[in-house]
Amino acid sequence: MSKDLIGLHALVCGASRGIGKACAHALAQAGASVTCAARSEDGLKAVVQELDRSQGQQHGWLAADFSKPSLLGEALQAHLAAVSVPYHILLNNTGGPPAGPAAEADEEDFRRAFNQHLVSNHVLVKALLPGMKQHGFGRIVNMISTSVKQPLPGLGVSNTVRGAVANWAKTLANELAIHGITVNNVLPGATRTERLAEIIRDQAARTGCSETEVAAAMQSHVPMNRFAEPAEIAAAVVFLASPGASYITGINLPVDGGRTSSL
Repeated sequence: MSKDLIGLHALVCGASRGIGKACAHALAQAGASVTCAARSEDGLKAVVQELDRSQGQQHGWLAADFSKPSLLGEALQAHLAAVSVPYHILLNNTGGPPAGPAAEADEEDFRRAFNQHLVSNHVLVKALLPGMKQHGFGRIVNMISTSVKQPLPGLGVSNTVRGAVANWAKTLANELAIHGITVNNVLPGATRTERLAEIIRDQAARTGCSETEVAAAMQSHVPMNRFAEPAEIAAAVVFLASPGASYITGINLPVDGGRTSSL
């Protein structure tokens, strides 16, 4: 992997596992100093110990609850005051809401999801923007879902909030481009993570099928006939975070093996 990110600092949310963890590793391998953020301090410490340091990177962690935006903001401000370094790269990435039809969701399910995703994303962006503007360089990447192009059955709350985040990101992209800051969305397809395993278990319980049968049916809708690996999603993030992606902003990039049927 090229070392395009040497000297840059990245804040990676949801970094204790799954796609976020893979992105933390990939950004570090590309030369960035990475701060891993999530709720589990023990999980974060374990990930940070594993990260590449071959370019003299200084890695760290930030334990915060993304379901409480005001507390997240306080934790982030305290962290920024302590480390005294600007962040050039922000990966907004938070676990998805529970599965289920939109019509059966409680109002609180939507409020919780908007806080955890849209509002918390905005808290993070506002805190890191001054440093990005000062350096004339910024990369904001939002991990969303292919549901912004094609709503996914059984993920009503997720479909709703993901669409809101996508439009928020497009608006920011237009506003921040003049400062050399890009804002893009990565849309993973079915990826081999704990979240996917949870969805498969839920569907198997509802349908009476085995988890193996559910997984095979899901893969049959992917032209590549397999699930993505987290590292494949991370590769797209590293590219969008790099100087080479300087003229790409405001896009939704599906990384889904061709599953999404729209352009």
